[in-house]
Amino acid sequence: MPTPDFVLELRKKIGHDLLWLMGVTGCVLDDSGRILLGRRSDTGEWAMVYGINEPGEQPGDTVIREIKEETGVDAVVTDLVAVISSDKVTTYANGDNTMYMDHSFLCTVKPGGNADPFVGDEESLNVGWFDLDALPQPLAKSTVERLALFRRYIGNKRHGDAHAFFITDGQLH
Repeated sequence: MPTPDFVLELRKKIGHDLLWLMGVTGCVLDDSGRILLGRRSDTGEWAMVYGINEPGEQPGDTVIREIKEETGVDAVVTDLVAVISSDKVTTYANGDNTMYMDHSFLCTVKPGGNADPFVGDEESLNVGWFDLDALPQPLAKSTVERLALFRRYIGNKRHGDAHAFFITDGQLH
C-alpha cells in the first residue's frame, strides 16, 4: 500500500517534520518453516512485510491487511513477538522524517487460505518463500534486526518461555 491518505494529509500541514507513527511487522512462516519476504521497490532490499496502522485500526488487523496487500498471502496472527519503539529517525528519499512504534507479529498461512505469494502492489518487485538458512540478499537492516528477535522468540517458545519483547531502561526484556 502506498503512503496512507492520513499521512499525506498530515504532511500537507507539517511538511517533512518528524512524524510519530504506529507500525507493524509480520514474520510469516509457512508449514515448512520458510519465511515470506518481499523485495522492496524503493531500496531493492528484501524485507519482511511491514506497514502503517490506519487511524483506529488494530495492529493485528493491520499486519494481516498488509500481508494480503503486498503478497496476496492469507495470514493469521499467532503471536505478538515485540512492541518496540525506534530509537532513530528514518528519513525517506523525499525528505520525510518518521519514527515508529512497531508491533512485531509471528504469523502463519490461514488454513484454507492462499499461500502462493504474488506482487500485490507497487511496494514490491518480487515476493516469495525462503528457507531461513538461505535468505536472499541484500536484506533490509530492519529485517535483520527483527529476524533476530523472531528467532529468539521462537527458540524461547520451544522451551516454554515465550513472551513479547519490550525495552525498558535501554534493555531488551
